Amino acid sequence: MKVLIVGGGGREHAIAEKLLENPRIETLYAAPGNGGMAAVATCLPIKATDIQAITDFCEKEKMDFVVVAPDDPLCLGLVDLLREKGIPAFGPDKKAAMIEGSKVFAKGLMKKYGIPTAAYEVFDDYDKALAYVQSSPAPMVVKADGLALGKGVIICQTREEAEDAVRSMMIDNRFGMSGSRVVIEEFLTGPEVSVLAFTDGKTVKPMVSSMDHKRALDHDQGLNTGGMGTIAPNPYYTADMARRCMEEIFLPTIAAMNAEGRTFRGCLYFGLMLTPQGPKVIEYNCRFGDPETQVVLPLLESDLLTIMESTVQGTLAQTEVKFSSGAACCVVLASGGYPQHYETGYPIAGLEEAARTAHVFHAGTKLGEPGEILTGGGRVLGVTARADTLPQAVAAAYEAAEKISFTDMHMRRDIGQRALAALQ
Repeated sequence: MKVLIVGGGGREHAIAEKLLENPRIETLYAAPGNGGMAAVATCLPIKATDIQAITDFCEKEKMDFVVVAPDDPLCLGLVDLLREKGIPAFGPDKKAAMIEGSKVFAKGLMKKYGIPTAAYEVFDDYDKALAYVQSSPAPMVVKADGLALGKGVIICQTREEAEDAVRSMMIDNRFGMSGSRVVIEEFLTGPEVSVLAFTDGKTVKPMVSSMDHKRALDHDQGLNTGGMGTIAPNPYYTADMARRCMEEIFLPTIAAMNAEGRTFRGCLYFGLMLTPQGPKVIEYNCRFGDPETQVVLPLLESDLLTIMESTVQGTLAQTEVKFSSGAACCVVLASGGYPQHYETGYPIAGLEEAARTAHVFHAGTKLGEPGEILTGGGRVLGVTARADTLPQAVAAAYEAAEKISFTDMHMRRDIGQRALAALQ
């Protein structure tokens, strides 16, 4: 088989490594891929958002299967284009991807179908949004309606912070057109849980739960990032909570999307808050999370390609989705200054040594001189360790991460600490 992965981050590297466990795959391509993926796939100089060029390449090369991993090409309709050419693709079509493409759509869907979420209001007028903030209790959450690289959600502890957030989105265009409409919602409290789920539009098979660490600095300080590390499974997500989420959130969401004529096939990400009133949805993503994928897929024991094919074919109910009983921890190594200004192009040392005891998933890397890997982005690497227990996984991930070095390297030192405290 010839298979193409669209995307070039740590999530895509994790997907590539797991897919290659299937011997049916003879050739793996990545568009655009990264410095680490180049060792396992043929990287193409095509941007993930150039959906016409990707479709043309797949048609010319007679691609057997395509995995569309990032949100942008899904929301642009890449899966629709590929299907028109008869090329099977994993991921939702453009209509279904709207569940992530518009926060306003997602909140409206939950309100209409009684899916538990935070109370909210929507604004496309700056003055009205400002007046609402000034009359609302803090803390509150301000969200850009559209895609914003995982950074379009600002938790505001004071009204002044909320005013700044609204101004940055609606007046300063911090997220471009994505921030021309905003959602302002109540601040929920409780443990956060990420649950990725395979679905073919009928059956839902959740993956092992995880916990993301969004803030740039230790103790959840600093700016929001795309994610500085993850652990799995999430100790707050008990068997009873999993049952409740299936009944109250997962199945109702799939049914709601079907009722709206937006049948979702692929990976649906549920960002949940376990509040004192029960589980509520913070956000949906229309794809694998990053860096959640980097801890979830190493724990998958079933064959990923077979599962992905079953979501396309509508046979997920008959397909095994099994995870190991162990744990995993991913520590993200970032460029100093991320998520704001940072420099790239620095050589990375210690990759082979770290890879002896952990998965080293490349995110923002590029090839330099022969045998040289350079930094090429904000989040550079995700170092993931698997073990029988979570304390062992956390220790092993940090042990491996310490073997890697590059100029201005930054990592959080407390990934997994909240989860470990919950286990005690």
